[in-house]
Amino acid sequence: MEKKQIEFTLHAKNKLKRLIKAGVTKEKILRTIETPEKVVDGYYGRKIAQGLLSADLVLRIVYEESEEKIMVITVYPAERRRYR
Repeated sequence: MEKKQIEFTLHAKNKLKRLIKAGVTKEKILRTIETPEKVVDGYYGRKIAQGLLSADLVLRIVYEESEEKIMVITVYPAERRRYR
């Protein structure tokens, strides 16, 4: 299966710039989408991929998937205990 192209909305790009201080990198986002700890359904047909960020935090990535690509809508860290 061919890997889908992954793109970022302007909002997601701006959020990434702010989250670099928290240890969130583009590579970490891509890795989480490709090999998530779990994926859940979000609003409007979107998906939320989740992966570990630290012992206490998870990285959650909201995205839309089409046949051709994955569009990252937003990214945010969250407390791990909140999303088991």
